[in-house]
Amino acid sequence: MKRLVPVLVFLAILVSACGTKQPPQVVLPTIDAVSYPTVQASQPVSDQNVGGFDVSLQRAWRDGKTVYADVCFALPDDSNWTIWSADFDYSGQSITDFSASRLSIQNASNGQPGKRCDQISFYVPPDADLSSASLVIESIGAYPTQDEYCSLYMPKIQQALDQRNIAIVLDCKANANGVMTMQIVSKPASMSEVDAEKIVYSDEFYTVKGPWTFAVNLGQ
Repeated sequence: MKRLVPVLVFLAILVSACGTKQPPQVVLPTIDAVSYPTVQASQPVSDQNVGGFDVSLQRAWRDGKTVYADVCFALPDDSNWTIWSADFDYSGQSITDFSASRLSIQNASNGQPGKRCDQISFYVPPDADLSSASLVIESIGAYPTQDEYCSLYMPKIQQALDQRNIAIVLDCKANANGVMTMQIVSKPASMSEVDAEKIVYSDEFYTVKGPWTFAVNLGQ
């Protein structure tokens, strides 16, 4: 029995130590509200005309890591025009990746062009200084549908080719499925088919280029 006493004492100490052990303290992350500001640009609606084409900035604001802007522009025709290229510049940085969604569209009437409004957004670091920033709309564009090439774009493209003395002739013909498509019917012998198609299907024929630049102050 004497030999069991030290063992029992040791076990009692061990159980007592385990019973008094405190669980680890959990530290919850804190959110620095200052790093995620919400700021509304104070300037009024700003309109700009570049090359006879109107674009307006309706409003701009910063919500945390995202800068939003509501932009409206005149519609050159009935195609599905949208903001093609844009960037947001601040403190020597330029962000070119953006997302866009349509807010509203107004059809042409009484001799006035239609108008479309899009909301575009850019991701910015939460600590970015946007007190002297600018939104630049580089261009708007519309991907032509196959029938629009014949009905709308072919006359424009042919006129541009003729003015540049490029001997490419276009025509609309039915393809194997009976659908009318724009085709190159003749070109200079020295020009490859690939080079001719690069000229004819260049995005210059279905884009309107700016730039339209809007200064914004969205805080530090």
